[in-house]
Amino acid sequence: MFGWFTFVLVVVVGLWLYAIRRAPEPVSKARARQVQNRWILWGGLVLPITSMAVILAFGVPAGHQMLPLPPAEGKALRINVTAHQWWWEVQYPDSGIQLKDELHVPAGVPLDLHLTSADVIHSFWVPRLGGKLDMLPGRTNVLRLQADEPGTYRGQCAEFCGTHHAHMKFTVTAYSPEDYQAWLREETVND
Repeated sequence: MFGWFTFVLVVVVGLWLYAIRRAPEPVSKARARQVQNRWILWGGLVLPITSMAVILAFGVPAGHQMLPLPPAEGKALRINVTAHQWWWEVQYPDSGIQLKDELHVPAGVPLDLHLTSADVIHSFWVPRLGGKLDMLPGRTNVLRLQADEPGTYRGQCAEFCGTHHAHMKFTVTAYSPEDYQAWLREETVND
């Protein structure tokens, strides 16, 4: 999409420079109308329609990958995240583990994050893993994320939620599947 926008910018700037530098020549009203109609057709219809088609060609598949899997497939790990002013409550419903301001996940496994808020509107965002999604009081939104490689990923609230909004951060630690199972056993024993 960046490449397409760069191409459109270069074309528009090129046409603008051409229009500024060309020598004016006398034209008839009929010729002026013809040139005007050509600009309306190409600049007002063809370029925007083509741009939207290119954006959709890339955007729809990317958006589809962030949708939750149907429940029958059951391949995704469910994690419940509740935003509070100014911390994150993380629950693993399958194991009963509850954490504050941190998520631990297996790498290479899709995650269905069930997001809600306990007080005001928040927004869950891990920039290196995917898009962000608003968290609304009384409503649960589901966000699909996946960490492809083990590592630590920083997340934050992306919706101004009050005076300590800037401090509302969390970490996502992705493990290899074996290390994740070891972490899970250790957390289960500690609870």
